[in-house]
Amino acid sequence: MAIIIGLLEISIAFIFFLVFQCFLLHKKTQRPFPTNWPVLGMLPALLHQVPRIYDCITEVLEAADMTFHFKGPWLSRTDILITVDPANIHYILSSNFVNYPKGMEFRNIFKELGDSIFNVDWELWEDLRNSAHAIFSHQEFQKISVSTSMSKLKQGLVPILENAVEENILVDLQDLFQRFLYDTSSILMTGYDTECLSIEMPKVEFSDAVDGVVDGLFYRHFMPVFLWKLQKWIGVGVEKRMKRGLASFDKLFEKIISAKREELKTHIDSKGEAVDVLTYYLTMDTTKYKHLKLSSDKFIRDIIFGFLIAGRDTTSTALTWFFWLLSKNPEAKTKIRQEINEKMPKFDSAELDKLVYLHGAVCETLRLYSPVPFNHKSPAKPDVLPSGHRVDENLKIIITPYAMGRMRSIWGDDAEDFRPERWITDSGKLKHVPSYKFLAFNAGPRLCLGKKLTFLQMKTVAVEIIRNYDIKVVEGHQTKPVPSIILRMRDGLKVSVTKV
Repeated sequence: MAIIIGLLEISIAFIFFLVFQCFLLHKKTQRPFPTNWPVLGMLPALLHQVPRIYDCITEVLEAADMTFHFKGPWLSRTDILITVDPANIHYILSSNFVNYPKGMEFRNIFKELGDSIFNVDWELWEDLRNSAHAIFSHQEFQKISVSTSMSKLKQGLVPILENAVEENILVDLQDLFQRFLYDTSSILMTGYDTECLSIEMPKVEFSDAVDGVVDGLFYRHFMPVFLWKLQKWIGVGVEKRMKRGLASFDKLFEKIISAKREELKTHIDSKGEAVDVLTYYLTMDTTKYKHLKLSSDKFIRDIIFGFLIAGRDTTSTALTWFFWLLSKNPEAKTKIRQEINEKMPKFDSAELDKLVYLHGAVCETLRLYSPVPFNHKSPAKPDVLPSGHRVDENLKIIITPYAMGRMRSIWGDDAEDFRPERWITDSGKLKHVPSYKFLAFNAGPRLCLGKKLTFLQMKTVAVEIIRNYDIKVVEGHQTKPVPSIILRMRDGLKVSVTKV
């Protein structure tokens, strides 16, 4: 083993020596696109730009007419076609959906996430999609969603903000929103309250585990396959952190699923319908969906794990960027507060649609800072995209909502500006923007099932906080996104809180 580790270190050192030499040469030439070097391809430029990878991709796509072919190292299987062309996206995600599954390469990268709905294709995906839609659209589940969010807001989030006002202390909004969404998502997905949203701020092992997994999955997209598989086998680097996180998940879900099965045994004659997702799947009629392996705890774990990450991380990330953007655009915050006071003097979730400017501000946040910054597809067979680019089974296709939201050719010369008005018509109604242009919730048959719930939770939190508190980001606080598959802030969002 020591010899293997030594050889690995030598190989990595040699690769990075070549990368450094390429970088020095690149600095002298300053080409508009990444240089395609012999053997190494465009990897040196990519590694150099990792801290600002999303902005780098945006700049390249703007100059490349929205589609760019990234060349990876020879024989590394990391060639990628990156596109934000709306015609390509509509073609891939909608009109020719059947030819663009997640694919085996995606399954290989995300193998540890198992059979979650975000990770599978074909018949299994259809059964998961249809079964999930049934519970998410159920009237009782939607009622529980509202009551859970309101309860956690009043009994968890508000007391922490009040304490910050009284004690004149700073809080990390990103951490608060992650705790809020972890508690609410856990209740909705498993029926159990994790109770991590409290003034005591208990350590949340799940949070660290998620960060380790999603960061590791990001690097797998661009690292040569042999290298990340070697790291995984030996247990070093991001692969070691990811393995530790996955072990934590397995331990957590083993306890939850076992406890739920025991609980259901003691309530076997109960006539009530399931109101949490775990109970729903454990008590489902197994003949209705032929491809669901509901007797397997591993399969159940995969389903709940996927939904829990989606429920916690995407919405908490969007809320964090939302309040940061409002701190940079105080006039928008003032308009939202006026709208709330005029149209909703008393909170009523059924009346949230009246808050048009708030909706525009939420959409604008999701346009600029989509919580999932890229989507991965692979052609099932050779094809030609509307842009004229040829693709085949060996090519990964990356669609990046982060870059798409900044394309001047799509959104105009003010594409990088935060302007909620772009979502509102002259008559004060909401504008319809096609999903293949606004990709925060995906598009086509894989359109996000949690879209309605996301808007509900974001608006509910926004109304309560904006009506009652002034949030100011600490002067000098750096807000940079982490290179990951979830666009969270690297150092959180440190803010001061005062009463309005």
